[in-house]
Amino acid sequence: MARIAAAPRHRTPLAALTAEGTRAQAPAALVADLLPPAPSALPRLSGGQLRVWLVDVDTHARGAREAAAGTLCGTEQARAAAFMDDADRAAYLTSHVALRRLLAAYTGTVPNEVELVRDPCPLCAQPHGRPALRGGGGPHFSLSHTRGLGLIAVAGTPVGADCEALADIHPSPDLGRLLHPREQAELTALPDHRRGHAFGRAWTRKEAYLKGLGTGLGRSSTLDYVGTGPVPAAVAPDWRLRDVALPDGFSGAVAWRVPPADDPPPGSRCPRGSRRGGTGWEGEVRGST
Repeated sequence: MARIAAAPRHRTPLAALTAEGTRAQAPAALVADLLPPAPSALPRLSGGQLRVWLVDVDTHARGAREAAAGTLCGTEQARAAAFMDDADRAAYLTSHVALRRLLAAYTGTVPNEVELVRDPCPLCAQPHGRPALRGGGGPHFSLSHTRGLGLIAVAGTPVGADCEALADIHPSPDLGRLLHPREQAELTALPDHRRGHAFGRAWTRKEAYLKGLGTGLGRSSTLDYVGTGPVPAAVAPDWRLRDVALPDGFSGAVAWRVPPADDPPPGSRCPRGSRRGGTGWEGEVRGST
């Protein structure tokens, strides 16, 4: 997505984003763990389990810059060097160093030995789909970063995450046309001062879902209704979509696939014996409110 200009605003410290502190603001939002430090070892995720992590770029940019040469691969270092803006480069470096440290904790290796590849695109089978670990032995993951902030989602199933710096945004008619027709109508009905936040919610939800599918914007952003209101819409029967509690001036969301009710995770037992019912396997969300 092209950058949308945003006026600077006071930021809520990341450490203040606790479950109790955000419940009144966003009752459906996930509250993420903070990085760094990354744990030295993390348990394997299965089924619909999900963990979400935030990276405070402003606090840890210097340390990430010093660690980058011994942590990132040559391609990542070249991409970082190509950024013209220091803040964009810091967000990239800090988020990618954090991602590698996190994946190393899940896979029992060291960060510079984590091998990242791209899955085939579901639309054309070319290798530009979801990022993945080579060999497919680790968790699914998704990374998003913007100036000052990184967002990482790790799950036992395909997952997508997106965050954007959206303070004081005034969406143009052209941007509004990127939304589902119902979302366009919702946006038009709002007063001008509320449209930026509403657009940001809808856009990060869409990006998260499309990244989870592996298509990115190869699938039109107008096709799926995710809503512009405080609570995301149900986007698909086998996907969960949640907003993430972020500091003022940011919007973020995570989408992850959950196993259907007739295909429970290995080792699971129905509490009523062989009878199945309910709405399906919701999965475990770590850090949820």
